[in-house]
Amino acid sequence: MASIRRTKLFIWGAAAFLVAGAGWVLVTGLYARSELLAAQSDLESLRNAVTASPQEATAGDVGGRWARAELPARSAAAHADRARRLTTGPAWFVAAHIPVLGGPFQTVRGTADALDRLTGGVLPAVVQTAGNLTEGPGADGGHLNLSALRRAAPALEEASRTVVAVRAETRGLPRRTWLPATDEARARLLEGLDRIVPLVDDAATGARLLPAMLGEYGPRRYFLVFQNPAEARGTGGMPGAHAMLTADKGALVLTSFGHDGEMVTARPKVDLGAEFNAMYAVADPVNSWPNSNMSPHFPYAARIWSAAWLERSGERVDGVLSVDPAVLARLLAASGPARTSDGTVVSADTVVEISERTNYVTYADPLQRKAFLLEVARAAAGRLLTAAEDPRLRPRLLTALYEVLGNGQINAWSTRPDEQRELESRPVGGSLPHGPEPYAGLVVNNAAGTKLDYYLDRTLDWHSGRCTAAGREVTVKAVLTNRAPSSGLPPYVTHRMDKPPYATRKGDNRLLVSYYATSGARLEEATVDGRPALLSSGLERGHPVYTLDVEVPAGGSRMVTLRLLEPPTDRSPTVLHQPLPRPLKATVHRASPCPAT
Repeated sequence: MASIRRTKLFIWGAAAFLVAGAGWVLVTGLYARSELLAAQSDLESLRNAVTASPQEATAGDVGGRWARAELPARSAAAHADRARRLTTGPAWFVAAHIPVLGGPFQTVRGTADALDRLTGGVLPAVVQTAGNLTEGPGADGGHLNLSALRRAAPALEEASRTVVAVRAETRGLPRRTWLPATDEARARLLEGLDRIVPLVDDAATGARLLPAMLGEYGPRRYFLVFQNPAEARGTGGMPGAHAMLTADKGALVLTSFGHDGEMVTARPKVDLGAEFNAMYAVADPVNSWPNSNMSPHFPYAARIWSAAWLERSGERVDGVLSVDPAVLARLLAASGPARTSDGTVVSADTVVEISERTNYVTYADPLQRKAFLLEVARAAAGRLLTAAEDPRLRPRLLTALYEVLGNGQINAWSTRPDEQRELESRPVGGSLPHGPEPYAGLVVNNAAGTKLDYYLDRTLDWHSGRCTAAGREVTVKAVLTNRAPSSGLPPYVTHRMDKPPYATRKGDNRLLVSYYATSGARLEEATVDGRPALLSSGLERGHPVYTLDVEVPAGGSRMVTLRLLEPPTDRSPTVLHQPLPRPLKATVHRASPCPAT
């Protein structure tokens, strides 16, 4: 009888313990949820503080922007820390390890821990660095505080490692549990981490590279080229105006503006190798300035341009940069408009139109047109450098700059091998990847000498089919549509320099259409509008390249279809987005997985 009584007492004790434990988990879970929501609210306040528009801050108020940002950052860290502590202890450990039922508790614990590590370890380094960069000039009066950026490098490197580890751990949390709210919280956290990881990695890379590249240890000189995508080239548009950018202790100065006509006689001494020569020798890109960037691999163009400047001026540069009107539009949206000497407003809303369309209507004389475009480039660049000195504008300007660097709209090349290796691994390097990963690159080069690519629409449809012993079947369909108006365009825009042996109409365009396939791919069939097509083949950085000469009539379209066999894999391709006035519309369809052999 006594043993029965002891057994009952044990059972009741165990039940009471479980009930108490469950109650503790429930109560602390509710408190933890409140703390996590408060942390989320603080992070939103932080975002609002750092992205406030210049109109929302007076000159005297700007100095407190990042001081105010630190308050919600510290508050978010405190709330996240409390949420983490609330979800630790024996009760939560046991709950998280209950088979089947413990999934939500494991997710809540992991989410709280992830947010605590982000707000306590990653956020302070990023906020402090951003504040140092945006609040004022460096000690030497430069546009950026390079010494502060260099000192921040170790903390940013550690923050980068932390956020990568946190993302990996969050991915390891249960994806589907019996409580959908926790699944949604995990998914939202992962979405945020997917955005944060490259941002913090880029910040760490910038802290390593920028101090030296912007002249902390001695002046740097960069040849800056403005590309004109109205006439397509591999890296975007035909090289037009150019300037010299000098960076000295973070202070940036633009000098030596010139137009493309000044570079056409240059005969640079540069050897880009047998593979490059086999691909492009017929167009003579080394000695022909308008054809110098037919390859989509920006380092090739940069080496030609730097050598051309050396041959023309006798001056060596430390690197090459390129921008286009779309870049200027994004940056001018942050800085405010510029004006040319004749009063023309150069703004985010007008710079693309002015540079790629209306200037051809306004100026029939090519020399006047070149002088005007040079003035547009000078005015826009001057406005951006002036805005960089304004603490009210600097945060928005740096955000815009980060965007165009991150998506590869600005390209950079350095003569220093260690710097160039870092640049080539990122979109800013404009590098055609060299490796076995699946790839789909549609590249057009204007072959008629027209300025009609302003009106060019491009779509790319990539579809993987069945796996065979020979490889994965891939079908690529590229549609090119010439939307140039049938009337109203000036002769300079529609004039053809190719003199084709067939009849053409005003507004017809001719393109060299190249497809860069996955390394190891083999072409089975090529058609244009369903009819067999002649093409040339080559190899660039390991990618088979198939090039067709395509006439695209005004108001018409052409469909290029390629059928290939590629090495088996279950991965989707990286798609090249050549920066032209109208963005590429790309669609990737995946069939059943085709495992690598």
